[in-house]
Amino acid sequence: MPATDRGVLLFLYGSLLDPKVLARQSGERSLARRLRPARLADYARRPLRGTRYPTLVPHPGAMTEGALLRAGPAAFRRLAAYEGAEYRLTPVRPMTPRGPVRARAWIAPRWRAG
Repeated sequence: MPATDRGVLLFLYGSLLDPKVLARQSGERSLARRLRPARLADYARRPLRGTRYPTLVPHPGAMTEGALLRAGPAAFRRLAAYEGAEYRLTPVRPMTPRGPVRARAWIAPRWRAG
């Protein structure tokens, strides 16, 4: 896990943006209060083939709205289990109101995008 003492900075763009889903999957009811708006340039949201869940695919000029979340070790482990083997934790550079940041996003292999 790419963690520090402060946790892992994640870019979320799908079902985990729903506060109820985030609370249930992370095991932390108040985690949604730490979500901060962010945008990821040059990636487009696409459905994961055969599911109702999204993934990201590189797409020049696209912009994906999402949020940043710093997850501690316990929440990170639970969220990683929720994301499952279909997704890989991938380095990304989302833009915030204060500028770009280094974060990670769960992204499926491109061939899995519908």
